[in-house]
Amino acid sequence: MQLTLEQVSFDAPEAEALRNAQQAELHVRYGSEDHEPGRPPTVDDVPFFVVARTSDGAAVGCGGLRPLGDGGWEVKRMYVRPAYRGKGVATAVLRRIEEEARVVGCDELLLETGTEQPDAMRFYEREGYRRIPGFGAYAGETRSVCYARTLG
Repeated sequence: MQLTLEQVSFDAPEAEALRNAQQAELHVRYGSEDHEPGRPPTVDDVPFFVVARTSDGAAVGCGGLRPLGDGGWEVKRMYVRPAYRGKGVATAVLRRIEEEARVVGCDELLLETGTEQPDAMRFYEREGYRRIPGFGAYAGETRSVCYARTLG
């Protein structure tokens, strides 16, 4: 599948539509809308956000990069529409996020997913991420599963 990756503002319409689809899916998986520890990301704290598009321009995946207060960086709002999963979209988005993380001087990229997202856990592990204890707002959260990857 031919994809293009476009950097957009976190609040761009297609970015918002993808994030809303992600949140709707997570509400079903977790059985409530209360499944995200910590401060939800906003346009003010996600300076890098990318949308994956098919050759016909359809927005099918997304992800962003948020700075943490301690100098670290976190992957936020990775999502691929269900019909496009398993086709390389998530890998392309993640690699673009990692590329940007290197540009901003990030040595180790962090992320959080959850216990009701085994597909995401398998994906991150396959992509070279290792499980770590919960960091920041995720420390001690029983439904949070955190990962890190050293960027070289």
